[in-house]
Amino acid sequence: MSELIAVTGATGRIGRRVVRRLAEAGATVRALGRDPEKLAALATGDTRAASYADAGAMEAALDGAATLFLVSAHEAPGRVRLHAGAVDAAVAAGVRRIVYLSYLNAAPHATFTYARDHWHTEQHIRSTGLAFTFLRDSTYQADLAAMTSPEGVLRGPAGGGRVGAVAHDDIADSAAAVLLDSGGGHDGATYDMTGPEALSFAEIAAALTLASGRPVTYVPETREEAYASRAVYEAPDWEVEGWVTSYEAVAAGEMADVSDDVRTLTGHSPQAFADFLATHPECYRHLLPH
Repeated sequence: MSELIAVTGATGRIGRRVVRRLAEAGATVRALGRDPEKLAALATGDTRAASYADAGAMEAALDGAATLFLVSAHEAPGRVRLHAGAVDAAVAAGVRRIVYLSYLNAAPHATFTYARDHWHTEQHIRSTGLAFTFLRDSTYQADLAAMTSPEGVLRGPAGGGRVGAVAHDDIADSAAAVLLDSGGGHDGATYDMTGPEALSFAEIAAALTLASGRPVTYVPETREEAYASRAVYEAPDWEVEGWVTSYEAVAAGEMADVSDDVRTLTGHSPQAFADFLATHPECYRHLLPH
């Protein structure tokens, strides 16, 4: 039997794709998540319900696993602490390798506040002495479509910056390739997960216009305008700051990277945004005529 690979966030957009790919490749995979009902629908019979906040449950769920694919927790003020708890549980359970889904240009002073969480998590993983690989995602292509209002407006303080957005399927293919290679060739490596091009928000709006058949426009905002336009959601301050700084990171040039790492890991080119839209109309259904 092959070594056990544990996948957290297994019912999410990345995790479920990775579980399916590992199962199809004949790997021994255990799916971890918080909802037993959703776990039961996955492509593996080995599932464990566990939350990052419950160190004991995480350690028990990871018992016997050689490799952990750690998907980041939902954004929250205590996210780094939750990640550290999951990593410590992996160490206690005897896990030997962690593949962590991080974020592009993660740094302690990154413009995008959530990217700072990923840097701190990376440092904690390094401190354990376990073998590790970091997959640093760019913005997801599906999220660019979701950021557009039903009125066809994409607004934010991104200026004229560019973003090399990536498809979920390309991330899952890359993660599966790393997880299935137990020979140590990816140990200590950091891979940048991007699409094949860096687009401005005006170009993103143009692609959405072409795909949906209705006008989509990009409206640049100042920081003050961005906070004001999002006040209607009555979200906590830390969350709104994350929303706004995600655009400001684009304006600062921190999301313009275009990497060939997806091709290196998978052997195929990452999907272009226009091709993604052509095959995923559900991502911009809110723009289509009712």
